[in-house]
Amino acid sequence: MTRAARRGSYGVDAPYVLFGLACGAVGLVFAGIGVGIGFGAPLAAVCYVLAAVMAVGFALYLNATRRGKFQVWSEILDEVALRGDERLLDLGCGRGAVLLMAAERLTTGRAVGVDLWRTVDQSGNAMDVTERNSVAEGVRDRVELRTGDMTELPFGDGEFDVVVSNVAVHNIKSAEGRARAIDEAVRVLRPGGRLFIADIVAAADYRRRLTELGAADVETRPLGWRMWWGGPWMGTRLVTAAKADDPGASAP
Repeated sequence: MTRAARRGSYGVDAPYVLFGLACGAVGLVFAGIGVGIGFGAPLAAVCYVLAAVMAVGFALYLNATRRGKFQVWSEILDEVALRGDERLLDLGCGRGAVLLMAAERLTTGRAVGVDLWRTVDQSGNAMDVTERNSVAEGVRDRVELRTGDMTELPFGDGEFDVVVSNVAVHNIKSAEGRARAIDEAVRVLRPGGRLFIADIVAAADYRRRLTELGAADVETRPLGWRMWWGGPWMGTRLVTAAKADDPGASAP
């Protein structure tokens, strides 16, 4: 499905990483100049090669955060094939990149975003910014924003038809915390509800936990170069699953 260009302002994911890549590339160029003067061309060439790698990483990261994630998630949401009346939850919604694209696909449904609103995770991350973006995208009437922790969601059991998340669960530092976030995502899904979690680390752990919880159709797949956060070593994988129709089938 072809969508109009985004009208909101969505910032940069983990801006310190992008800044580090830029500083690294520039620093290595100057290091190459200095090494070349003192030690000759071969060592300088090594610095320039590393600078080029950092520059390419910068370009890939910038593309992922400013363009790639929108392209990829538009395709994922087309795959979800929302009817329009669903209640959808975005874990770690940030400034609304995925949340608001989902809301565009709803009519009588509701897109709910939950976040801790930390600027270290996304530049300018704040609830009022996401609200303004929802107005800019023309979906304010279909969007609800909440402050909350993914490991202890402020929602009841089975409230949502779909749960999505884009490179957010990995911000929980402990493996136990990430597992708890997966538990919570499954808890708030209705039986038969679907889960779509994109992340750059621990996808195998998410898949294993979902299997332990009795989820159906648990799969993972890479999302390709458009969501490389600096290179293939920081690629994004999508974990998909459906909650068991029989809640009693889930593990405790």
